[in-house]
Amino acid sequence: NKYPEFHNRKDLFILEHSTSGFKHSLKELLVNKSVQDKVSQSSAVSEAKVLETFYEMLRKDPERAAYGKSWVLLAAEQKAINSLLITDKILKAKSYAERVKYVELTKKVEGNGGAVVIFSSMHPTGESLNDLTGIAAILRLSLIHI
Repeated sequence: NKYPEFHNRKDLFILEHSTSGFKHSLKELLVNKSVQDKVSQSSAVSEAKVLETFYEMLRKDPERAAYGKSWVLLAAEQKAINSLLITDKILKAKSYAERVKYVELTKKVEGNGGAVVIFSSMHPTGESLNDLTGIAAILRLSLIHI
């Protein structure tokens, strides 16, 4: 065998069909049940699941989905965040004050029993979240009650 280190690790590779060979198809694959079963320990899969849950909430119960800095910060003040979705781009803001504000936000959400999912801006799910403002939340209760 010409490449023994590759051959010894071939069980780490997955062969699946996608609708295209472009980067956006990675998101399609990550929400595929058979792919999720194979790579369930991957953070990319958990990111794709929580983002899909957010979009589903946005479609079915939009009052329990918040995005944009001001709405998410308001929801956090009311301890209404069940899951905070934030990109590393937001956490790596150029302004020190901005970075501190969002690190404090993540601590506050976790302190109130919420989950924090940090998305890589290099991944399609992170790109999708960045397109939406870079920060979003799945809420415990409706925005109308806030």
